[in-house]
Amino acid sequence: MKRLMQGNAAAARGLYEAGCCVASSYPGTPSTEITEEAAKYNEIYCEWAPNEKVAMETAFGASLAGRRSFCGMKHVGLNVAADPLFTISYTGINAGMVICVADDAGMHSSQNEQDSRHYARAAKLPMLEPSDSQEALEFFKRAYEISEEFDTPVIVKMCTRIAHSQSLVEIGERVDDIEVPYEKNIAKYVMMPGNAIKRHPVVEDRLHRLKIFSEHSDLNRVEEGRDNSIGIITSSTCYQYVKEACEDLFSVLKIGMVWPLPDEKIKAFAKSVKRLVVVEELDNFIEQYCKALNLKVEGKNLFPIEGELSPNIIAEKLLNTNNSGKKLNETLPPRPPVMCAGCPHRGLFYTLNKNKCTVLGDIGCYTLGAVAPLSAVDMTLCMGASVSAIHGFNKALENYNGEKNKKVVAVIGDSTFMHSGMTGLANIAYNQSKSVVIILDNSITGMTGHQQNPTTGYNIKGDPAGKIDLESLCRAMGFNRVRVVDPYNLKECQEALTEELEANEASVIISRRPCALLKYVKHNAPLKVKVSKCIGCKACMKIGCPALSIKDKKAHVDNTLCVGCGVCVQLCKSGAFASTSTSSKEGK
Repeated sequence: MKRLMQGNAAAARGLYEAGCCVASSYPGTPSTEITEEAAKYNEIYCEWAPNEKVAMETAFGASLAGRRSFCGMKHVGLNVAADPLFTISYTGINAGMVICVADDAGMHSSQNEQDSRHYARAAKLPMLEPSDSQEALEFFKRAYEISEEFDTPVIVKMCTRIAHSQSLVEIGERVDDIEVPYEKNIAKYVMMPGNAIKRHPVVEDRLHRLKIFSEHSDLNRVEEGRDNSIGIITSSTCYQYVKEACEDLFSVLKIGMVWPLPDEKIKAFAKSVKRLVVVEELDNFIEQYCKALNLKVEGKNLFPIEGELSPNIIAEKLLNTNNSGKKLNETLPPRPPVMCAGCPHRGLFYTLNKNKCTVLGDIGCYTLGAVAPLSAVDMTLCMGASVSAIHGFNKALENYNGEKNKKVVAVIGDSTFMHSGMTGLANIAYNQSKSVVIILDNSITGMTGHQQNPTTGYNIKGDPAGKIDLESLCRAMGFNRVRVVDPYNLKECQEALTEELEANEASVIISRRPCALLKYVKHNAPLKVKVSKCIGCKACMKIGCPALSIKDKKAHVDNTLCVGCGVCVQLCKSGAFASTSTSSKEGK
């Protein structure tokens, strides 16, 4: 039976059909939906872990117990999980273990554009790379077979276009649950130096056997073309672009196993064509490998090393034409990202901007606090970095200037705090910097689409789960000054900020209000403007709310967006705002 499926949904189906029993992940676009879709199969236990390192270690534990397991993350999440990744390469697995990493060429929702293929090479692990939804399903199933045959975790690399595009998928049945008995093996699983040094040769031997497998596997295949003037080596979404632009004109070596690469198959393909071209996104990974084989090859001399490719780019470079694909006749108006109307972070960021604070930011929706007119975030690096960075920032000032910087704060979301902010906060408590950390608690993991986290009290399926109390946690870590504010209340935010910046010890402010987009949040009636009272001062525009605009020199409220949060009311000295639920006709 065939179904039209998104790549991530097809990947989840592959997990189901392969008999996966445990899936632990941290949400990260473009990988999130794999675990969300997997959670729809009752045969798979699924969970959101606090971070990717924990997710990978959980998946390893399940594999050790003898059940097929999975963990998923985006490319920067693999940085977080790199510690267990490299050592699991040494230990190997028991039951099959599959790791999915989803790259984000073009940085649609990411802070960098790193190429995860380097991790497979560095960790000496096999990596598969599907090029459509059907292959996503098949490759995840094949990954478990390879994992158990070669005693290794297997990485499946997705990308934004494959993860979020749809194509027809032939679905099958789930295999019987595979259970591999656990046997105690200290030499294999206890990676103290004396044991680990003996496992390195095992890794090298496995890599050699995987290379032989890659040579003969149908995961890497040659598709003959009509013209041998050019031969193209490609993989993933670039394969689709090549086929769309060139159809079957040129021969193609389609790589499905991107590590280890098949030396002899590449060499034989190179001999069959006059000109060898590698089409790949981001780094020249395959191109450099071909050059190491002493092949004359082109790649990044034709195609950019940054951003996504397209059929048009390929047609231009290989066919000297730009007729492949279509372009819009009109340029679409820009639609810059902005915090939603009623976003609980807006009032707090307005207060920080008003006080000219230096704000060390973090990864989440609240990164948009850097956008004008709020312009309230000075730095964003990676998950948890704001809390660690403010400690260093303030220690530098305390040690070399002899005083506390009274205008610097760190902001971090509730999910991000649980991910990797706690250790930074422990460092503040332990090494005693006079830092103000603001936890923006919107009761959800907002940026990736409203996933639960350890502070919400619900699990991936929405069922009641353990709930971590942020105030108690911070106090237990040694903070005497912990207070909660409502970010819709500007006066309360101002008082808390002033007092904590003046305090002679570290403190935590929890800015708590649920995300405005959560289904269970009940909003007030939209506001309206009393035109007769509006003086056109534009004070309300300082919060950058998308529901507010200026028309005919007067404030205007879009009642399809407004949630009646009342932040703008507190800025208006002329009292020009009123609720649409009132019967007043003033200003009409």
